[in-house]
Amino acid sequence: MLPDRATRAVAAWRRERPELDVEAMEIIGRLNELSSLLTRALQPVFAAHGLQGGEFDVLATLRRAGAPFRLTPTALYEATMLTSGGMTARLDRLESRSLIRRLPNPQDRRGTLIELTDQGLELIDSAIGPHAENETRLLAGLPPDDRAALNDLLARLLAALP
Repeated sequence: MLPDRATRAVAAWRRERPELDVEAMEIIGRLNELSSLLTRALQPVFAAHGLQGGEFDVLATLRRAGAPFRLTPTALYEATMLTSGGMTARLDRLESRSLIRRLPNPQDRRGTLIELTDQGLELIDSAIGPHAENETRLLAGLPPDDRAALNDLLARLLAALP
C-alpha cells in the first residue's frame, strides 16, 4: 500500500518533532481526507436528481419519518447534519421547487411542520436507490468483516466525543 497524505505528514512531523505524539493527527487526517473524497463521490448522484447534498439529506430525513412524511423544523434539524442557518436556506429552496411545504403545527400555534409533497416523495424515492448503490460501491474495497469493524469503531468514536 502506498503512503497516503496522512502517512507522509506524520513521517515529516516525526522527523522534525519526534517528541510529539502524532498518532491522532494521522487518524484525523485520514478521516478528513476520506470525508472530502466521499463528499465528492456522492455529489454526482445528488446532481443527477437535481439536488445538492443538504437538500437530499432533508428529503431523505422526511422520507425516513414515515407517512405523513412531516417533522417539526427542530426534529428535522436534529436528524440531519446541517446548521440551523443552512436548514432555513435549504427549506426555502426545496419549498420554492414544490418538494416540501410548510404547514401550521396543530400542537403548537406558533410552530410549523415541514412535509414532503408528492413531488418531493417521488424525487427522494427515485434518488435513494442510486444513492445506496453508490455508497455500497464506495465501500466495496473493504470485506464485510472490515466494514462491520469500521462501522463499530466509528460509532464508538462518535459516542466518545463531546
